[in-house]
Amino acid sequence: MKELKVNRPEPFLPLQDLVIYNRGEDLQQVIKVLESGKPVLITEFYNNGAILLRGLQEHLNRKLPNKSFKEQRIYRSEYHKLSNLIKIQIENHQLLVKKSPVIGWFEKLYPDTSDFLLSLPQVQGFNSAWQWYKNGITIPVLRNKIHPYYGIYFPTRFEHLELFDNWLKRYTGPKKSAIDVGFGSGVLALQIIKHGFQKVFGTDTNPNAVIGLTESMGETKLSRKIELDFGSLFGKWDKPAELIVFNPPWLPEARNVENLDAAIYYNDTLFPDFFKAAKQMLLPDGKLVLIFSNLAEITGLAKSNPIEQEIAEGGRFQLEKCYTKNVKKASDKTTRDSHYRKTEEVQLWVLTHAK
Repeated sequence: MKELKVNRPEPFLPLQDLVIYNRGEDLQQVIKVLESGKPVLITEFYNNGAILLRGLQEHLNRKLPNKSFKEQRIYRSEYHKLSNLIKIQIENHQLLVKKSPVIGWFEKLYPDTSDFLLSLPQVQGFNSAWQWYKNGITIPVLRNKIHPYYGIYFPTRFEHLELFDNWLKRYTGPKKSAIDVGFGSGVLALQIIKHGFQKVFGTDTNPNAVIGLTESMGETKLSRKIELDFGSLFGKWDKPAELIVFNPPWLPEARNVENLDAAIYYNDTLFPDFFKAAKQMLLPDGKLVLIFSNLAEITGLAKSNPIEQEIAEGGRFQLEKCYTKNVKKASDKTTRDSHYRKTEEVQLWVLTHAK
C-alpha cells in the first residue's frame, strides 16, 4: 500500500492583525469581532479559551432557539463557525499559553512544521484524542483496550456492539473470511476475529483509520488476520466472503449543514451503491449484517429506513432477521437530544441473497 497522507487540520500561519483576548476583555466586544468573521487569539492562560467559549454559548443561547432537533443543528452549526475563529498558538510543538496540556499529536502529525496556529476546538479535540490514544479505551465486548488514532470515531455507547457480539456467538456458518466495510477504530473487525474468523478484510475512506489500526496491530498475530485497504465500499477486495459487515452512518445528510462528516451522515447514493456491490461480494450462502438505528426516523430527518427500502424494492436481498435493542438513558450530565433516547433503538439487520 502506498504511504497515506494523514488527515489533520491545516495549520493556520500566524497573522499580524489578530485580535487578542485575555481575561478582563469585554466578552461581548470579542464576540462581535468573531461574528464579523475575524479571528481572535487566546493569550496568557489556556483556560481563557474556555471562558470565551462559555460566553459564546451563552450569547448563542440568547440569540437562537435550541429546542427541536433541527434548531439544535442550526445552533451547533453557528457555534462551530464562530468557535473555530478562536485561535491558539503552538511553538516548538507545544501550546504557547500557560497551564496548557501536553499534546503529543502536534509532533506526531506535524513533523514538517513546529510553529503554527490552530482553532481552540481543534486543540480541545487534539487534547481529548491524545488522552484516548495514550490511555486506551475499554470496550465491553473486547478483551483489550483500543487506542484510537486521531480523527477516528470510536463507540461511546455499546448496545449495537452487544447485539453484534450476541449474533456472532450464535453464528454457525463457515468462518474463513469476512469483510468489514468502513472499519473505523476496528472494533467490529476485532469482534469478528475474537469469534474465530480466520481473516477480516477491512476498508475505510479515512486514511487515519488505516494508519491508526495498522500502527495499533504492529507485528502481532492480528496484523496477519486483519488486512486493511484505504478505499470506499469494498476497495481493492474482489474475492467474495461469507460475512459482510457494515455499520453505516445513521443520519441522512442535510443540505444546510456545513462540514458534513462522512462518518455521521450518509448521502443519497451510499446505500444503493453498497447493496449493488455487496450482491457481488457475498458468497451464495453468506450473511450480510448491517448495524443501524431508528434515530433518523424518530427525529424526522428521514421518512424511511434505507435497509427496509432495499429489502422491499431492491430485489437483491431478503431479510433473515432484524434484532433490536433499546438505547440506554442518556447521562444526566447531557441534555442534548436526550428525549429521543426513550424511543431510540439500535438495529442489527441480517440479510441473505434473495431467492
